[in-house]
Amino acid sequence: MTQPPRTSAASSAGKTIAPEDRTRLDQVFMQVMLDTQAQVQQSRPVQAGNLAAMFHKEQVSEALQGCAMLIAGWNQNRIDEAGTLRALRALRALELPELAGRIEKLADIDEG
Repeated sequence: MTQPPRTSAASSAGKTIAPEDRTRLDQVFMQVMLDTQAQVQQSRPVQAGNLAAMFHKEQVSEALQGCAMLIAGWNQNRIDEAGTLRALRALRALELPELAGRIEKLADIDEG
């Protein structure tokens, strides 16, 4: 019995972007990524204390990892779903809803 070919999760996760759309929208996408990364890195814990600082540091790392996944996916002509979800969870935990909204809108970047 033959098994179907294996596909990696990375190659099938997310929305495909046409190469011409990616070229046209590259500057917009990268600006959102750069702004998000900069604002996340400049954010401060909402509460004082070691536990809050540790939680904040972890969420900053998660947000930056999500952005890295989004950029890697973008370079493969797709919006990475796992990266989007990772970044959204972290941005919401960091209480940065405006940034989360911008990341959420990236899924429809080619439709506007």
